[in-house]
Order: sequence, then structure tokens, then C-alpha cells
Amino acid sequence: MGRGEERDGEGREGEGGQPLSVRTESDNHGAGGVGLAGLEVVSSPGDCFCELTNSEEPFPHGKLSSVEERATQCNNDISPKKTLELESMLLGLERRLPQLEADVLQLEREDDGDLYGSISLHIIENELTEILQVISKLNSTTLGHQRLITTTTEQLQNLREEMQQIEVYDSMKVVTTQKANIRLKRDLEQCKNGHHPTTQPTQPAHGFCPHGNFLNVTGPRISTAGEYPGSYKFGAWGRDPKPAAGKENWYWLVLLTASNIYGNYVRLYSSLSSLIVGVSVPGNVQIHTSNPTTNTIQGPNVVLYGEALYYGCYNRYAVCRFNLTTKSVTSVELPSGTKFNSVGNYCHLDACYGYTDLDLATDESGVWVIYTTSQNFGNLVVSRVGGGEQPTLNQTWSTSLYKRAATNSFVACGVLYATRYVSKDVEEIFYSFDMATGVERFDVAVQIQKMSANIQSLNYSPVDQMLYVYSDSQMVSYKVLFG
Repeated sequence: MGRGEERDGEGREGEGGQPLSVRTESDNHGAGGVGLAGLEVVSSPGDCFCELTNSEEPFPHGKLSSVEERATQCNNDISPKKTLELESMLLGLERRLPQLEADVLQLEREDDGDLYGSISLHIIENELTEILQVISKLNSTTLGHQRLITTTTEQLQNLREEMQQIEVYDSMKVVTTQKANIRLKRDLEQCKNGHHPTTQPTQPAHGFCPHGNFLNVTGPRISTAGEYPGSYKFGAWGRDPKPAAGKENWYWLVLLTASNIYGNYVRLYSSLSSLIVGVSVPGNVQIHTSNPTTNTIQGPNVVLYGEALYYGCYNRYAVCRFNLTTKSVTSVELPSGTKFNSVGNYCHLDACYGYTDLDLATDESGVWVIYTTSQNFGNLVVSRVGGGEQPTLNQTWSTSLYKRAATNSFVACGVLYATRYVSKDVEEIFYSFDMATGVERFDVAVQIQKMSANIQSLNYSPVDQMLYVYSDSQMVSYKVLFG
């Protein structure tokens, strides 16, 4: 209700000299403005009263909220992870089928009609069973995606029609302007990316590498939830760079099953497709029945090398080595002043990754441990871990990179690389330290396209020049490009 004095020159009067009261009815056209629908003049002393009545339908806020919720659900249903899931299974089949064919040919050539032939046939039957499981899962996943595509297409058509109905209320043409702005931004982004597709390193890293200079990272190549989708947020996975005979294609998985901090076993898979479908042979190799306890795993940054698991020891600033064959644990202490028990973590601006004090890594030459000490003022320190049943600390290097400025690190061809958080979609390899020359760089500028916001563990495998990443319960891999 509006109030105000009637002023028009000398004023207006009704009969008997009384001021007029003006009552109006008007249309409220929402964002489009107000128009008069009717005018009623009544005689009353004093003020002017304006009564506005909205004759239009109210804006459908509930309908708009419903459209937004369903659009968000469509985005969640259709994601790159679903495509990568299919690609992962197809890649697993691509690798397994030639191996099966080779095994069958070998059996045909060497079948002695006795024990050897029987054992070989049993192995082939197991391989065929695993391949059939992958094919079955591939078929069911494909059918599920086809149903999802059909449903989503119908939903998008319904959403489009509802949005067209809602646009009628936009008399100020706000939506039309927003669409034009989105198209302009998209065109500008395409133009920018077309001229600058990938940021390349300003110069190759120093030192010698048999593969050439570190250039870029492509992928993801594999992305799978594996056997326990969404169950364990922290873990690590990969391949043994120095496997036992007959285990060249095996994969390993370590899950932090207690408080996202502690683990007590390593799980083995005979192939990539077995890992994807969750068929573990021989299963878990247990360090101890209790978790946590002395010499069990603390933190996600673990590696497997030469049939032995290397990891941060529970409640100690030491590296433990678990022999998968003998089930024995040996260890070596790190220098006094080493930060442990979630004091020297990797971090980004918003948070730190708990219990990442000790980071184990592998490359072409062996095992490394990356950590930080009070003496080095919280900067990264890297030491070579000597092989053998009793691990030792060999040469050590100190860097000028503050550990909390990095989110993870790995070693490739004797060069330490560190990453930092850019956004929920991008991680950047920004730093390198060449152990052969001592040269540091802060301009590596190689981006990793993430499947999830956080990377809990990251390790380089010299077997296939891949980065194996554990990211919010997802196992993801990327190809490292040298040249």
C-alpha cells in the first residue's frame, strides 16, 4: 500500500471543497514493469491511496527449482567416469585375449598328455573364466548405459519444454542475454585453446633418462572403482617394477581399512581385467592380523618392488619392508628430526592430506623415500632406499621446496617431481629436482586431468611409464610421455 500527498498545481477538490482520494488497480507484470488496470476516484479527506493488484500468474519458483534439481541429476548420471569404465574393461580384454591365445598355442606345442598338460589346461580354463566375467560385466554395463541414455534423452527434452514455458515470464530478456554470454564465452575458450592446446615445459628436465626427456602426461587411461567401489577413500595401487617370474602382469592394491590411516595387507590381482572386475588371485597377503599394530602400514604412499612392500611404519619415522614370500618385516629408521604421525603432510590451500609424512616411490633404479625434517625447515628431502632383505638409507638430497606447498610427488628416471592442486579438475606437476645434477625447476607446468578432486597417492611405474593414482576411492592411471 503506497501513501503520499496529492499535489497538482493548486490541488484538486471534489464537491464541497473536499480533497479527492484516488484508488487505482494495476497490473504487475513481474520483471516487465507495472501497468494501470483501473482507476477509482472516491471522495475522502486527506491522503492518496494506491492499491496495486497483480492480475498475472505468479512466477513458478517451485517449477524452476525442480528443473534445476533434475538437470543436476542428469549431470551426475552422465559423467566421464562411465565412459572410462567401459574403456578400462575393453583395454583389459585387449590385453588378455592375446595372452590367452599364446597360452593355447604353447599348450598345443608342448602338451605331454600328462601332468604338465593338465596343469596348463587348468590355467587356461581360469583365464577363460576371468575373460568371460569381464565380457559379462561389459555387456551388462553397456546395456545399463543404453538405458541411461534413453532415459536421459527423454528427461532433457522435458526439461527443454519446461524451460521454454518458464521463459515466458522473462520480459526483461535476462535468459536470452545469458545464453548469448555463454555462447560468447564458449567461442572465446575454443579460440584460446585452439591457439594454446597444452602448456609445455619451458625446457626439458636435466639428467639422463633411457626414455628421453619428460614431456607430458596424457589420460586418464584407466579409471575403475574395482572390487570395493566407494568403500575406502585412501589407498594405493600399481605394478611391481621387479616382479617374480610369471607375475609380470600382476597388479597390487593396498587399502587403508582402519580410520583411512592404517592398513595390514596387500591384495594381488593376476591381471588388469581381474582388478577391474574384482577377482583377486591369490587374494590378500597379510602383514599382521591386527590393524594397526607394530610394523603395519601407516599412510597411503606405499609401493611394491621386488616382491616386497615398502611403506611408512606404524607410529615410527621409519620405512618398513614386507617380504611377500617369507611374510617377514624389516625396517630402517629415517634421520632424527623426521616429521611423522601426520605432522609433515602434503597440503593445498584448503586442507592437508593426513598421514602423508613418508612417501615411497619407485623408478628405473629402485626405491626412494620422500619426507621432511626439522633440520631442513619443512622442505622436501629424498633418500635412496637400498635393496636387500634389510633396507638401508643410501644417498640423501635436500631440496628448497616446502612440502606443504605440494600435494604429492613421484620419481622418474632419477628426477623428483612434485604436484600442486589447481582445481577440482586439474593437478599440476610444477616442480622437479634432478638428483644427478642438483638442478631444481619450478616451471615444469604439466597438467593432470583428474577424475576426482583429491589425489591420495601417486606413483610412477618404470614397467610401462605410467602414473598410478588413487583418487577418492578410484584407481586411475596416466601415460607419461618422454621424447
